[in-house]
Amino acid sequence: NARTAALLSKQVDWIEAPSPDAMPQITQRGFKVYSNAQPHVWPWQLSFAEGSPWLDKRVRQAANLCIDRGGMKQLLGGMMAEPKGTVPPGHPWWGNPKFDIKYDVKAAQALMTQAGYSAAKPVKVKVQISASGSGQMQPLPMNEFAQQSLKQCFFDVQFDVIEWNTLFTNWRKGAKDPSANGSNAVNISFAAMDPFFAMVRFVSTKAFPPVSNNWGYYGNAQVDKLVADARTSFDDKGRDAALAKLHAHVVEDAPFVWIAHDVGPRAMSAKVKNVVQPKSWFIDIATMTMD
Repeated sequence: NARTAALLSKQVDWIEAPSPDAMPQITQRGFKVYSNAQPHVWPWQLSFAEGSPWLDKRVRQAANLCIDRGGMKQLLGGMMAEPKGTVPPGHPWWGNPKFDIKYDVKAAQALMTQAGYSAAKPVKVKVQISASGSGQMQPLPMNEFAQQSLKQCFFDVQFDVIEWNTLFTNWRKGAKDPSANGSNAVNISFAAMDPFFAMVRFVSTKAFPPVSNNWGYYGNAQVDKLVADARTSFDDKGRDAALAKLHAHVVEDAPFVWIAHDVGPRAMSAKVKNVVQPKSWFIDIATMTMD
């Protein structure tokens, strides 16, 4: 809200992630909003530590089927993309997973019933989140929307809201560390530009804390084999095929709740010319001029 007010009052000429409910006012007052799909994931990363409610695959898949991403996109003024996994269909690493991430409340409720949960006996989950921070889009309204969406599928969601840099530090410490504060999921978005950043660091048993970002201790011999196949394939087509198998397996096993992909909205004064909005977090200012 502060940066939106700064733009509208002409104190600044460029802001990142403008407030969704201010979008109409921003454009009506002659400012331009730029956005583009980018390799980015806004998820809940799940814990596989002993006692975690996410150890049951049916619960993980049910959560992925119970979030109304279309409604969330509307909440964000259209400034998100609905995920089908870490990478989108058509991507060289897509792999055509058998599990389809979509909004299907009845299917989610059926899975939860099979897992022993109901409206009278919901599963309690706790997610560590931030109120703001790098690449986090609009974390509080988005998480509250997910919380309400999941309630209809017998999830009782609580949040542990902490400062962004603390959350980012906790990411390396892992779900078993006291810093998790009893949380069994963590909400940190990430760029998915290369195989390690997109997948390997979250699923390899060699990436358990504090080595890398496998916060939830997810992994097994099958996943490690798929990672090794990708790492030892040195021609492009062979590597893409190996990564596609890894991605398909990860989507089907659902160690994440995939909630959104960012489209990197930024609002600028009409004085800023020659803006080329990339499919990336990173933008080249060398093309730009100011009137």
